[in-house]
Amino acid sequence: MKFSANSVWENRDGYDVAVIGAGHAGCEAALACARLGLRTVIFTVSVESIALMPCNPNIGGSSKGHLVREVDALGGEMGKVIDRTFIQSKMLNQSKGPAVHSLRAQADKSLYSRTMRRVLEEQENLDIKQAEVVNLLTEETEGRKKITGVQICSGGIYRCRAVVLCTGTYLRARCVYGDVSMETGPNGLQAANHLTDSLRELGIQMYRFKTGTPARIDRRTVDFSRMEEQKGDERIVPFSFATDPEQIQKEQVSCWLTYTNEKTHEIIRKNLDRSPLFSGMIEGTGPRYCPSIEDKVVKFADKKRHQVFIEPEGLETNEMYIGGMSSSLPEDVQYEMYRTVPGLEHAKIVRNAYAIEYDCIDARQLRPTLEFRNIDGLFSGGQFNGSSGYEEAAAQGLVAGINAARKLQGKEGIVLDRSQAYIGVLIDDLVTKESHEPYRMMTSRAEYRLLLRQDNADQRLTKIGYEVGLISEARYQRLLEKEKLILEETQRLEKTYVGTSSDVQELLEKYKSTALTSGINLAELIRRPELSYEKLAPVDKDRPVFPGWLGEEVQEQVNINIKYKGYIERQKRQVEQFRKMESRKIPEDIDYDQVKSLRLEALQKLKAYRPVSVGQASRISGVSPADISVLLVYMEQFRR
Repeated sequence: MKFSANSVWENRDGYDVAVIGAGHAGCEAALACARLGLRTVIFTVSVESIALMPCNPNIGGSSKGHLVREVDALGGEMGKVIDRTFIQSKMLNQSKGPAVHSLRAQADKSLYSRTMRRVLEEQENLDIKQAEVVNLLTEETEGRKKITGVQICSGGIYRCRAVVLCTGTYLRARCVYGDVSMETGPNGLQAANHLTDSLRELGIQMYRFKTGTPARIDRRTVDFSRMEEQKGDERIVPFSFATDPEQIQKEQVSCWLTYTNEKTHEIIRKNLDRSPLFSGMIEGTGPRYCPSIEDKVVKFADKKRHQVFIEPEGLETNEMYIGGMSSSLPEDVQYEMYRTVPGLEHAKIVRNAYAIEYDCIDARQLRPTLEFRNIDGLFSGGQFNGSSGYEEAAAQGLVAGINAARKLQGKEGIVLDRSQAYIGVLIDDLVTKESHEPYRMMTSRAEYRLLLRQDNADQRLTKIGYEVGLISEARYQRLLEKEKLILEETQRLEKTYVGTSSDVQELLEKYKSTALTSGINLAELIRRPELSYEKLAPVDKDRPVFPGWLGEEVQEQVNINIKYKGYIERQKRQVEQFRKMESRKIPEDIDYDQVKSLRLEALQKLKAYRPVSVGQASRISGVSPADISVLLVYMEQFRR
């Protein structure tokens, strides 16, 4: 049953878009709509929870760093805010190729939240409202439901033409550890208990997922001498392409590495019957790639130890995060378990670890624009779509916000494909593939990851952000200048030859590179594994001086483009084949019952998902290559 208020009244402020939820998805969605000229209101159960980090106190990481860079390139805010609020920064996977390099920053959680809140408060066209949304209001038009507004718990009705759902982990949220079960959202904040009924009444299919978080401990009770210190990078690289690297070089805090041991594992095994995960008390499905410590001990029984990262939550708090040891065990067991870890023998818990269950949707109900297929004007982003992670949420929120605005402006929605962005992979996986657990972005999910590097996100996506209206003219012109410099420098290196002079031979000997017997161009030398653009500077007499901090980016791109030229060109050819399938659009009104020779499973899946292209159809579980061939033949006949 829908929520029923004692009295109903109507707000007269007048909005175009209502964003429900002010986490990382909601912030990006609301800012995008407001910046594109739409009158926007963002609802949150608490203004204190805007851009909250209820779990890990960091932004980025493997593949997630790519998403943050892409959000920034499109005109989003996450990268800029973490550049202003980080306390440690590291580039991960530097020993591997550039495709998997990922930036990760430790955040001052409280400062990050306050900073993002301030951005929202200062944004023109955007109002913040603390209230629980309990009903979505719709009307029937030509046999289709259409959004007309939302209703809050006081009975107030806010009329709008589009809604973006970014409820995160708050819908019917329940926090659990041991025998304790509390009907609250993360960090003890109010849950949103009524909207689910309204969604179900609109025919939206719901899932019940769960995630978890470890305990927070008092820094003063940690013995860091028994742990390995983890320092940040000497040279800090910003997330945002608009951030001057020189402005963010600063002293960083340390994180610490320690390990569980057999004693830890024995305590966990002895108390599994008290864990809600194993007792059946928790119904929701948890994330496979971010398991609790109980899951790790059971599933990887042969492992003698697991990594544990001790990370500060901010500069003005003693709370430390125990990364790698999320749990829903009872409080007494948590104390016993954590105190077996070297350095945590006397640890005092500030906040208990817990698991949280929440309602989310089957994202296959969405178009690739993140609009519900059956409800005009209703968009969805973030963990509510069945994903996990702040970065995945921000990426979806930005796309949902952009497309909500474009729909109201009478423009076609933007859809990033799998060859353009990690965001394209993320959204395509969510709306196309069956998933019964929270989705986590990984580099292995991206088929074209050599092209989708974090370092070139601006070259891939800034033009789209500019055309949408979220990237300024000045920033776009800077990108064009950068691309011009990269091209000119690459061409110069291909044409610049060096001979067998002593200074060249000495440099090659220094890096254990084969000596020259004849002249060679600098590009060929850069392609040698042991050499690079930077290392060849002493023998490159005509090397230009690039303006400002643009120079670092140009040199990085020149080095990668030359060193991996063969691999990049091969992947571009693969993308050409992929795009042929993506360009074969399927008519919206196609009657799959008329497509003879489709297998029954394929027929059912195609009718249910209504893919927009042959490429998307080919990625649906249960649709075989033979089914695609049949579909292509029918489409050709249909066209004629």
